Amino acid sequence: MPDFYPIIFEPIFKDYVWGGRNLEKFGRDLTGLEKVAESWEIAAHRDGTTSVANGSFVGKSLQMLLDEFGVCLVGTKNRWALDRGKFPFLVKLIDANQALSVQVHPDDSYARENENNELGKSEMWVVLWAKPGAEIIYGLVDKITPDALRRAIEAGNLEKHLNRVPIKTGDHVCVPAGTLHAIMDGTVLVEIQQNSNTTYRVYDWDRVGKDGQPRQLHIEKALDVINYEQVGVSLRSPERLASGALWRSEGLCQNPYFSVERHFLQKGGSFVGVCDGSSLEIWGVLSGEVNINGIAIEGVKFALLPAASGPFEVNAKVDSVLLRAFAP
Repeated sequence: MPDFYPIIFEPIFKDYVWGGRNLEKFGRDLTGLEKVAESWEIAAHRDGTTSVANGSFVGKSLQMLLDEFGVCLVGTKNRWALDRGKFPFLVKLIDANQALSVQVHPDDSYARENENNELGKSEMWVVLWAKPGAEIIYGLVDKITPDALRRAIEAGNLEKHLNRVPIKTGDHVCVPAGTLHAIMDGTVLVEIQQNSNTTYRVYDWDRVGKDGQPRQLHIEKALDVINYEQVGVSLRSPERLASGALWRSEGLCQNPYFSVERHFLQKGGSFVGVCDGSSLEIWGVLSGEVNINGIAIEGVKFALLPAASGPFEVNAKVDSVLLRAFAP
């Protein structure tokens, strides 16, 4: 058994057209870069794999760790992903300096059949910063058939069917596969998702890409996978889980692929757990500073605790807010 520890990774930056420089405010060094849309924090995907920044595995890619340690890294609950040669999760920071496209992601079965064994993409967001009046698009504002939605797209009338939801710093949003959605401008958020990079664009605000041409749309595939029952949806409140003298925890999102909790630790507070082989855990420090098994982590940073790493303890050096993700 390897001597596992909380693993921190070097991020990978993606310079999509809608990005900016707001991630500098959250500790990302963007020297020499014009704009950054996404910072992939924990990733092992064909479009990018992060490398270890600390400890005895330093310099190794997450894909190398997956190949070497397999179920000891991801856990028995994630064996289904291992059987497909996949790491189960992908963790990002997103700078929506401009609005993202109106888009939808397929579920596992559709992606497997149509996207060369790619995973589907259910995801969730936690808003780190939002400008006054910030909003997202989430689902539809009215009942509509696929044919009627196609006609609205062709006629340039899609926007009137889109459900707009106001957001603020601290909000969370659960985005299952099939959700028609867009992150609008003036938002920085954490995204925890299935390990997939498949997006079907429905509308891109009539802008062009870096090559000066309109970015590709994927109307037919999008119409195949949109959940037409998501009408007039609003944000859900967190679920209160437990609390103590120096801590409290709440449930944010759960689906067949991941559960995400938020933990509030006051200075001196702690959380004790064990990685018993069933699932890896990803801990993200959104604000403050903690020690996890003696390794200091400050906001905004993420650590992967391998599934077979055993007992762990999170100790808050100052008041801190953390995310915890694991297989349900």
